[in-house]
Amino acid sequence: MSFPLLTATAALPAIGAIVTAAVPAAQRTAAKWLALFFSLGTLVLAGIVFVRFEPGGDRYQLTESHAWIADFGVRYELGVDGIGVALLALTALLIPFVILAGWHDADPLETKSSRWRPTQGFFALILMVEAMVILSFEATDVFLFYILFEAMLIPMYFLIGGFGDRAHAGTDENAAAQRSYAAVKFLLYNLAGGLIMLAAVIGLYVVAGSFSLSEIAEARANGSLEMASSTERWLFLGFFFAFAVKAPLWPLHTWLPNAMGEATTPVAVLITAVVDKVGTFAMLRFCLQLFPEASKWATPVILVLALISIIYGALLAVGQRDIKRLIAYASISHFGFIVLGIFAMTSQGQSGATLYMVNHGLSTAALMLVAGFLITRRGSRLIADYGGVQKVAPVLAGTFLIGGLATLSLPGLAPFVSEFLVLVGAFSAYPVVGVIATLGIVLAALYVLVLYQRTMTGPVGEKIGGMPDLRVRELAVALPLIAVLIFLGVFPKPLTEVVNPAVQHTMQDVQKKDPQPEVEAAK
Repeated sequence: MSFPLLTATAALPAIGAIVTAAVPAAQRTAAKWLALFFSLGTLVLAGIVFVRFEPGGDRYQLTESHAWIADFGVRYELGVDGIGVALLALTALLIPFVILAGWHDADPLETKSSRWRPTQGFFALILMVEAMVILSFEATDVFLFYILFEAMLIPMYFLIGGFGDRAHAGTDENAAAQRSYAAVKFLLYNLAGGLIMLAAVIGLYVVAGSFSLSEIAEARANGSLEMASSTERWLFLGFFFAFAVKAPLWPLHTWLPNAMGEATTPVAVLITAVVDKVGTFAMLRFCLQLFPEASKWATPVILVLALISIIYGALLAVGQRDIKRLIAYASISHFGFIVLGIFAMTSQGQSGATLYMVNHGLSTAALMLVAGFLITRRGSRLIADYGGVQKVAPVLAGTFLIGGLATLSLPGLAPFVSEFLVLVGAFSAYPVVGVIATLGIVLAALYVLVLYQRTMTGPVGEKIGGMPDLRVRELAVALPLIAVLIFLGVFPKPLTEVVNPAVQHTMQDVQKKDPQPEVEAAK
């Protein structure tokens, strides 16, 4: 196909960002509708990519390749496998809901200045992040991926630091300082990881003579690429460190609760449901494919870190008093499951990890966005300030409950399938690890159900009595996400048939086979 479909899918939101930013200051509503229009157009293109992708075909499809920085062997190379297609579709699906949910979040509190355009800037930055994330899922040139991996930090920094949560605006004198601290911490952690990755990217080029995944794979297959074990391990660590920060994996996770707590609710969803997926995706695409032996060498330590993330994140979620920080720590626990599935080195585990990336994005978006609607009404993020919401806003309480049940992986909702596959994959290869990981399920039920009990049940809390139920715009955000969670919970085939062939390629990269069940011979 001559039409550059992958480029168009990433270019459309980038163009939308420029157009939205150029809208006159007084035309805030026009800017919002433009941003929504471009995000829906991107969703259509992503749908075409998903439909045109052939699960049984070549590993990378819809490929594009053009010379970029010829002197250094850098090319503009794009291609998608089943894992990239699934995450591209997730990103394109979530951004329209993020825009709808944040419809009023960036409206200026004061309108004295006609030149200040926070609304236009807010939605333009969201579209720019979308463009960079989509292109990251498509890039098959390591240097191109690195540029995007780092560049997306810039709009995210301004979204966190420039557009903070208004739940405590006007009541907390330190609100601006807290936003600035969260934004700087996010930037420094991810820049540190990126700088270490840059050294590894340069080292890879010195060893392999190319940044292209296809060229490196071909050289490895025909024996022309020889990489010493020590060199491969150092390069792997450089890549993995950057991805573990982005993921985030314990102990490199501490930026996430601050960033999600201080950002607006839609931006918090953008962080954990979209941007962080680049880290776990890159573990599959780059760590395992480029450094298969080093990946197996590091597996025992990474599995321990994943287990710590699962238990640690869940325990801290149980003890949280802030709704948004509770969801942030829950996400740390869920990312532990994703990393566990990846490095269990089984087809069930890696298929489950990929599905978990998609389903975690959907469930966290549903729970966090409905929580944001709740917080906006009450003006507080503290769990203690709520109670009895289901008596005055039953639809809000019901959607909040479904989002919470999806987060704890209730059977019948999409995350259950992915968590089940991760645990099956972990049990088959590392039984002890699988047993310990199941504790995360118990803790998830605890923090979700306690959160619901304290906020939605019991006597009606102060300032809750007159709380309105979900409005039309809010229902347009919550109900489709819940519908997708239910659909993929009972019929995950549209994702599994796309993801499974890509996982088999990854298993071949690391030369691993699924453990065979031990069955006693019949006597």
